Amino acid sequence: MVEKNRKANLSPLTLHIPEPKFRPGDKVDYSDVEVQKAGDQQRPDISTKPNDMLDMVYDLIRVLDDDHRAVGPWDPKLDDETLLKMLRTMAQLRAFDDRLHRQQRQGKTSFYMKSTGEEATSVAAAMALDKEDMCFPSYRQQGILFVRGYPMTEMVNQIFSNKADKLKGRQLPIMYSSRELNFFTVSGNLTTQYPQAVGWAMASASKGDDRIAAVWCGEGSTAEGDFHAAMTFAAVYNAPVIMNIVNNQWAISSFSGFAGAERTTFAARAAGYGIAGLRVDGNDPLAVYAATQWAAERARTNQGPTVIEHFTYRADAHSTSDDPTAYRSAQEREEWPLGDPIMRLKRHLIQRGVWSVEQQEQLDTECLEAVKQAVKEAAKNGILGHGLHQPFETMFQDVFEEMPWHLEEQAAQANKEREIKWPS
Repeated sequence: MVEKNRKANLSPLTLHIPEPKFRPGDKVDYSDVEVQKAGDQQRPDISTKPNDMLDMVYDLIRVLDDDHRAVGPWDPKLDDETLLKMLRTMAQLRAFDDRLHRQQRQGKTSFYMKSTGEEATSVAAAMALDKEDMCFPSYRQQGILFVRGYPMTEMVNQIFSNKADKLKGRQLPIMYSSRELNFFTVSGNLTTQYPQAVGWAMASASKGDDRIAAVWCGEGSTAEGDFHAAMTFAAVYNAPVIMNIVNNQWAISSFSGFAGAERTTFAARAAGYGIAGLRVDGNDPLAVYAATQWAAERARTNQGPTVIEHFTYRADAHSTSDDPTAYRSAQEREEWPLGDPIMRLKRHLIQRGVWSVEQQEQLDTECLEAVKQAVKEAAKNGILGHGLHQPFETMFQDVFEEMPWHLEEQAAQANKEREIKWPS
């Protein structure tokens, strides 16, 4: 009876449903987002034990200050040539995204995904890696290919799924692959690349190689089981891998709270596994470069894996299948307190005296013309719905080294039916 009365005095249980702070039409206020002063963050030695750097998973590594100068211990002290290459690459990536998004709207391809506002998380990170390191991207890291020199025309061929598509039309547009550039095939299934990257890194270590792996996913994908399986293996086997979490605040229609952002940072997940964790201003290209460089050196010297949370913002739609105005305030992009990565690097280079507004305008024009030319060349090989696709029989090829009897029968039957339906 006493136990029954005690329960009667308790409030009923309630279920917490995360709710974003701003919905369409709401006024946006980011005053609660803590943005630490650039240069104030400590830079631990690469051999520091994860338990001795727990504050790093809650801090925010920043290099560029409000006066556009590079300050603090995380300043990678890059030369002008490297910084200008970084700026040009990000500008070219943005021009490519804008143009190919327009191609989808014109019906020349079925699908596209932009990386607007997140360019530094792929471009600056890739520049801090060795070209022999293996990259396992998500679907918004096309910047890695730009850094490593993959031809834009080949990217457009894949997007158009035309007769020159090296993947033979078997992948959704923007799901690139390049063995030569150590760029693992993009997967539409969330976070499958995480255990693959850790496994690859373990194999590299077991062979005594000097190559490390780097992998990317969005913050929403950290709720997937594959993410946690990979974290366990990375921790247990001390895999030489960098695990990037691009926290751009939104999945396709749900905000980061559904993946746990209301409780703590995504970098803090590293602490639970005994892995080194860093939280970085993802719109600061120099901070992204410095953090990746630190993690790469740690991995290459057998100090273990690192988780890097890139705190950024998805400035555009999730994909061409998405309408963000249906679930988030239009003011968010303009009010985002960490600005735009291209703009910030441009202002830093102007502050250094090696760049100007006029040069930036000229660069933007050159980037646009380069994309136009790449699209024009790729379109000669075909666009969506205009023929010039891969030969029909290729759908039966490349699965087995030697085609088995049942696929030969299926191919013959398919070709016979095609001849009946379309004699010409």
